[in-house]
Amino acid sequence: MRKIAILASGSGTLAEAIFEAVEKKELQCRVEALICDQPDAPVIARAGKYNIPVHLHPMVHDRQLWNRELLRYLQSLELDLVVSAGFMRILDRTVTSSLPIINSHPALLPLFPGAHAVRDALAAGATKTGTTIHWVDAGVDTGEVIAQAELDISPDDDEESLHERIKILERSLIVATIEQLLLTMENGRS
Repeated sequence: MRKIAILASGSGTLAEAIFEAVEKKELQCRVEALICDQPDAPVIARAGKYNIPVHLHPMVHDRQLWNRELLRYLQSLELDLVVSAGFMRILDRTVTSSLPIINSHPALLPLFPGAHAVRDALAAGATKTGTTIHWVDAGVDTGEVIAQAELDISPDDDEESLHERIKILERSLIVATIEQLLLTMENGRS
């Protein structure tokens, strides 16, 4: 069975969508671990509901050491795929070039990269936005796009309401993308 790990820093709604899809056998894989850099993040409790092992990996002063230790841990799991689901850290090239890592981003990349994508889309007066699943490289949301889903921005959307609508798209798109990537791996095309 294919093995994945989830990187997450926050509330964990995206991670939980993956945990639930695995539990319901919509995704044919096993979640080996949740790796979290925030010891009080709500995603940890969500992982606990699904008996997902949690590995805390808080940021340390030496960023290179942090990346090396993260890579060592991820490699020890012998994973097929790493999924960044709201992990608010930039991984360096030693990590991104060693493992297949995907990320979900709340905008239609290459538009609005970075941590404030929803706010930036609204500030720019965009009429459409959405979500992007992309390969992670050492840049900020610069990896190759795998899949996208778009939605119209409503005139009454604020940052919170728009982000909530994007999260609905993100949850289904990340699960579908993981499923497709694992299927491709299973068929020996990866």
